[in-house]
Amino acid sequence: MFKLGMLFSRIRVEEKLLLEEAERRNIEIVKVDSRQSIFDLNNQYDFEVLLERDVSHSQAIYALALFENSGVKTINSYQTALVCGDKVATSKALYDAGVPTPKVKVAFTPESALRAIEEMGYPVVMKPVVGSWGRLLAKINDRDAAEALLEHKENLGSYYHSIFYIQEYVKKPGRDIRAFVVGDETICAIYRESQHWITNTARGAKASNCPITPELNKLCLSAAEAVGGGVLAIDVMESQNGLTVHEVNYTVEFRNSIAPTGVNIPAKIIDYAKSVYSER
Repeated sequence: MFKLGMLFSRIRVEEKLLLEEAERRNIEIVKVDSRQSIFDLNNQYDFEVLLERDVSHSQAIYALALFENSGVKTINSYQTALVCGDKVATSKALYDAGVPTPKVKVAFTPESALRAIEEMGYPVVMKPVVGSWGRLLAKINDRDAAEALLEHKENLGSYYHSIFYIQEYVKKPGRDIRAFVVGDETICAIYRESQHWITNTARGAKASNCPITPELNKLCLSAAEAVGGGVLAIDVMESQNGLTVHEVNYTVEFRNSIAPTGVNIPAKIIDYAKSVYSER
């Protein structure tokens, strides 16, 4: 009998929808609350496939490694989570696979970061190497702003802030695209429109349906394959030189994408989990 594990640290709208979809199909979900769980190096589980839905990247990657060590198939895999959870690793994976992606420079001191910014040319975008929901992003328009931001990051304390990830600023038409890949299918996509240069729906961007063109489908499947595949959200920008992938997300949020696309995303994810179980 198919049982599906679900790792979580908070039951959000997405998790509720997945639980409801599983219940409609009489699929038992074994809930694994990372806040309450204790993991051994040789844990045994009564499920063979796990859906990772933890909001914490650090908790997710360690848990995924331990589940896989115990023989559980995980969605997504430890390796995929490791790559997607780190923007440097994501950019490198996309670049190595020949997937169009914005230029990136990485530096480890404020002095070298300033040189990297000026080599790239203003404006640039600086992002934390680990983070989501459009937080702590900065568009740097000139040297004064660069110096102020670099000094600020240097004093934040976390080692993540001493890794300076500098990305080419891509002019976009007031929107970007979030596409959802499940297995070997781009199931749907949305435009995220905003007057602000940051177009995350978590920051107030409006979602509308984006058609899956052959070009978009090919790009998204290539990006998904580059990071290891699974259930992924591919963030795409429409640049002057065509479509370019700037991020890939591995714990997919989809609450704002069901209504505009008309696609039952939780059903697609549960279908994929069943296929992983069948192929194990």
